[in-house]
Amino acid sequence: MTNPPTFEELFRDCRQSAVHLEMRDAYMKSDPAFTDWQAGTAFDPAERWADWHRLVTAATSRGVGVRRARIVSTPVSEYIRFEYDVTDGLNIAAGEEVRWLSRRNAGDIALPGNDFWLFDSLLVLVNHFDGEGENMEVELTDAPDLVQLCDTAFESVWKRATPHAEFQAS
Repeated sequence: MTNPPTFEELFRDCRQSAVHLEMRDAYMKSDPAFTDWQAGTAFDPAERWADWHRLVTAATSRGVGVRRARIVSTPVSEYIRFEYDVTDGLNIAAGEEVRWLSRRNAGDIALPGNDFWLFDSLLVLVNHFDGEGENMEVELTDAPDLVQLCDTAFESVWKRATPHAEFQAS
């Protein structure tokens, strides 16, 4: 795509749905919020990630369904415990629906090789990470086969996954 939209523009222009599938057991362990959480420092997630909170809140206020599914190994990693702990104050507070699926229950689901966002079932934003979970780059595509794979994979995970309030991260 020439002049691809920014992530913020994708959210702003989204009309119906934005879904995110996460499949790693750790992301950006260099994130200061993670290190603060490890040290026991209390913080308000909506305040810490105010830009994200505003972006998602604006979308959900317009009626966009924002759903996030996380496939995780169990027992969960320390990083996933961190994500679980901040989910209520950030994702749920902004209007996202969040579900969790044990990797053990995802073995027969055809999954893409990378985490992704799917906007209005039309555009896929693929997230590329290095081996340590640090962001490397994103790739935006409307390739029909990848859009279909991501849509099908997300819906399959979503149907099996446990709502955030019912998931036991410990």
